[in-house]
Amino acid sequence: MLLALALLVQQVQAPTPVATVTIRPADAAIAVGDTLRLTAQAFDSTGRALGDVRIRWFQSGGQFEGTIDSTGLATAGAVGALRVTALASSQGGGRPRTAFATVTIVPGPAAAIALDPAPRQLFAGQTVAVVSTVTSADGDLRHDPVRWSSDQPGIVGVSGTGVLTAVRPGRATVTARAGQASATLALSVAANPVATVEVTPVTASVRTGDVVRFTFAARDRAGAVVPGVLPEWMVSPGSARIEGDGGFVASEVGTYRVVGTFAGRAGAATITVLPRDVVRPTTLVGRVPITGFASAEFWLHPDGRHGYLSTIGDRVYVIDLADPAAPVITDSLVVDARVINDIMTTEDGRFGVMTREGASTRKNGIVILSFEDPAHPKVISEFTETVTGGVHSTFIFRGHVYLTDDATGSMRVIDIRDPRAPRQVARWETPGTGAGRMLHDIDVQDGLAYLSYWNDGLVILDVGNGLRGGSPDNPQLVSQFKYDLEGLYRDVAAVGGPGFIRGTHTAWRSGRYVFVGDEVFAAQPQVTAGPSLLGLGRAYGRLHVLDVSDISRPRAVAWYEPKDGGTHNVWVAGDTLYLGDYQGGLRVVDVSGELRGDLLAQDREIAHVHTGDAKGHIPNAAMAWGAIYRDGRIYVPDVFSGLWIVKVEPKNELTP
Repeated sequence: MLLALALLVQQVQAPTPVATVTIRPADAAIAVGDTLRLTAQAFDSTGRALGDVRIRWFQSGGQFEGTIDSTGLATAGAVGALRVTALASSQGGGRPRTAFATVTIVPGPAAAIALDPAPRQLFAGQTVAVVSTVTSADGDLRHDPVRWSSDQPGIVGVSGTGVLTAVRPGRATVTARAGQASATLALSVAANPVATVEVTPVTASVRTGDVVRFTFAARDRAGAVVPGVLPEWMVSPGSARIEGDGGFVASEVGTYRVVGTFAGRAGAATITVLPRDVVRPTTLVGRVPITGFASAEFWLHPDGRHGYLSTIGDRVYVIDLADPAAPVITDSLVVDARVINDIMTTEDGRFGVMTREGASTRKNGIVILSFEDPAHPKVISEFTETVTGGVHSTFIFRGHVYLTDDATGSMRVIDIRDPRAPRQVARWETPGTGAGRMLHDIDVQDGLAYLSYWNDGLVILDVGNGLRGGSPDNPQLVSQFKYDLEGLYRDVAAVGGPGFIRGTHTAWRSGRYVFVGDEVFAAQPQVTAGPSLLGLGRAYGRLHVLDVSDISRPRAVAWYEPKDGGTHNVWVAGDTLYLGDYQGGLRVVDVSGELRGDLLAQDREIAHVHTGDAKGHIPNAAMAWGAIYRDGRIYVPDVFSGLWIVKVEPKNELTP
């Protein structure tokens, strides 16, 4: 009797299994920097709400746009979509049930309007189209309708799209408004002295991708040049572009007509565009197939003979390249890690570092190595004190390691001038709550650090250049270039749903340009997308070309976007860019001369090598990580198939 009663009590007290769970709200929108409390409710099979349930909160795709804490509080860090999962389970066990919600993160209110061009003087009869760009306080692009007005429309009129018309001499103020933001143009209008105009050169012949600078000259009746004349440019047909400074570039062969107009007067020129003709053959010099591990970064020792191939695993391979046609693995370094994403030596090749992520001890950081015997590098110390959460990328410059801190999204600067006693000397990060902050890569040239800051775009710091008085232990902001990642990759979002992975991934300074690459993956890998990196699906991504002639104001002038993969790591040597195109393999691109417009459409691709191997981890599939160029050879690590050594041949040797 007592046993039966005990069993009955156990049955009565047994927890009811969770059948379903819901999140409220399941779909919401908040602004950058705001928070939203999500709640989850579990139900049994009859639809009765359950109280004795454990709820756990997760976010999908990593900490890219925001965070969700253990209580269901979502914090918006950057424009995008935060995908949230609630996992509900009965306290007594049973199968957990899940529910999903999407928190769309939108830009904050309009805070600034930029106007381009921003003239100060006009001439009667002149028209100028002004482009307005609205941004939030965080620099995120907004698409607000802009309201235009003129305080003296009889002197300067303005259309609803920002076209200014100078009516008669006088002064006027034109205002653009969006929300609480506004911008003004204080304009003076003078009588129009222009009698004739001309565009030079009148004729020109160039290749696709070559930039021609047209000059617009306006003269008065005496033939003297009238200063300050701002023309409007037109070009036909439409496969070419001309910008406000008269810079013309075409992506297709043909004959084009360029027209410059001013107050009813026009000058014209004709330009003939010929094929660029840069394609060259390639030769496979050598291979180092890797089995058992996926390959990642490759670094070449300054001696040119030894190379180091990291893995998405616990080891780095040492490769003897004395005979590049028959390279051999001579040694390896094994550490406690699941991913060794990066490896690099000091400029003299004596020491170096490699990164660690996923260590079993949860102490990641960097490992400092001695390369005094380049064939057999040795571990001499490590630094984990402030970067136990993991380090994805590093760059060594003059005795200091500039690294990415996975846990906080900050840059740390580690002094390794005494490599056996490394110490942190600085930390720098973008402002904000930290939710969604992610620093992916760092490049340092001439005392300027170029930070690929994911949601925050490109950040340039003075770390010893002198431009802003910065130093390794006192980095100073020089400038930032932030752009509309969500808008650029809407097609990817349409394929994979909200919460797709995208951000500023890598940067490389060469001359007047910084080449900035995006890394992009759909939120939900597609079955038809083919082989992928870590199950992320097909890669996408654009390579932006920024002109930093005025480094305080970087501006986008050109782009390159492969159609078969995405932009991963790049290397620029002279006038040639080498790109790991993920699924596309190696791409070699001509970046000579002035760069404007669509480099892919301009036929600037010199060579393409598909780095798939029938015996690779995924047979015949490419997943090129990047490229290094040295002495005529290109070293390409492929995730699925190891190291490739390639040479681009002169056209006159192998091409008829």
